Amino acid sequence: MNTHKVNVDSVEEWDMEITPNNGLFNLHLKEVWAYRDLVWLFFRRDFVSFYKQTIFGPIWLFVQPIFTTITFTIIFSRLAKISTEDIPPPLFYLSGNIAWNYFSDCLGKTSSVFATNAGIFGKVYFPRLIMPLTTIFSNLVRFLIQFILFICMIIFFNLKGFHIFPNLYVLLFPVIILLMAILGLGLGMIISGLTTKYRDLNFLVGFGVNLLMYATPIIYPLSAAPAKYRLYITLNPLSGLIETFRYGFTGKGIFSLNAFVYSVVASLVFFFLGLVVFNKVEKTFIDTV
Repeated sequence: MNTHKVNVDSVEEWDMEITPNNGLFNLHLKEVWAYRDLVWLFFRRDFVSFYKQTIFGPIWLFVQPIFTTITFTIIFSRLAKISTEDIPPPLFYLSGNIAWNYFSDCLGKTSSVFATNAGIFGKVYFPRLIMPLTTIFSNLVRFLIQFILFICMIIFFNLKGFHIFPNLYVLLFPVIILLMAILGLGLGMIISGLTTKYRDLNFLVGFGVNLLMYATPIIYPLSAAPAKYRLYITLNPLSGLIETFRYGFTGKGIFSLNAFVYSVVASLVFFFLGLVVFNKVEKTFIDTV
């Protein structure tokens, strides 16, 4: 009888081990960093595919905010006579519009990340958090392109004799963009986790986002809202962010430290809750999608 000696020292080492049970707070952030090149590949795929069969390509990034701004100016400024706090109405509405678009795009695309990518999720493993992060970065590029339009409009109105000058609060701009991103990401991940089991929520997301826009000072300044409703509007974390964004770049309006701090705390809380929900749902979502 032949005997074989097993060398216990020659155990194979693996770069990654996929285990079925992970802690609720294990967010696999090291894996996300290891797969950072995949973020770029998905980002490039999303950006190229979105404009691949369009005639004007990225020009549409300017068309949408321009036409929305014109519509808001006619309806809310000319017809409804809503105050814009000494800010030229087109500039006022454009500032709120581009900020809102960034948040709503992050929220909308993150909320459908499981359903949209179910095919690739079921075929190959990679950190699922990469998909929401890709959405944030691709939307950030769109926002920055539209932000150039906003800066050009500030210059234009200054040349026309309006005194629109940024102040020191403009330094909060990177913080505001980061907070809008993580707020949209957090809420989107919560919704995406719920919609994998309750499909009816898909029909409510778009409707709810549209209602949220009217509860945010985009078409009106916070100071123009009736006093009895102002508290409810400030409970919306976006209110403090958009008011600070507009105040920093135009120097018009009022900056509220309490509202801004509340927006910071609320954004971080929703982001953390979103990460936890996303981490919990990603383990079993493929069985329910």
